[in-house]
Amino acid sequence: MKIRRLTSENYAKADALLRQAFPNSAFEAQLVEKFHNNGKAVHEWVCIHANRIIAYIAFSNAYNGPDVCGLHLAPLAVKPEFQKRGVGEELLRFSLRQDVIKESSIFVLGAPGFYKKFGFEPCAMPICPFDKNNSHFLSIRNNTSKQFTVGYEPEFNCDE
Repeated sequence: MKIRRLTSENYAKADALLRQAFPNSAFEAQLVEKFHNNGKAVHEWVCIHANRIIAYIAFSNAYNGPDVCGLHLAPLAVKPEFQKRGVGEELLRFSLRQDVIKESSIFVLGAPGFYKKFGFEPCAMPICPFDKNNSHFLSIRNNTSKQFTVGYEPEFNCDE
């Protein structure tokens, strides 16, 4: 298994993976497609096994008003036949060690049991607009001391 930055040549393969990993939701694939179409600076990596993309991870900017205050981890996807084999864990560990990521606060809306293994903790501040009680909103390296609602890139809006 090799981990590489996603290149434009592999956008279609990443899209196919996202659609397989989230069969009941088009949101994740559409989100990544919007990032690519809009030329957003997104940090993306893929796991490649036997010349196939089997996992994908992305990080986009998190905002406090107009200011970048960290990164959002979304989405993380693993091809169904490779799930529960540590592929997603390895990709997440790899990405958290990258220079562009390891200096930032990282926010994620996800399964606490999974993300706590990597040092993520429940996030009381900032508030996640997609999780009213912040019950699935976690962070790592978060030093936020003032209450605010964290902002996302406009591509996260469902009505676009």
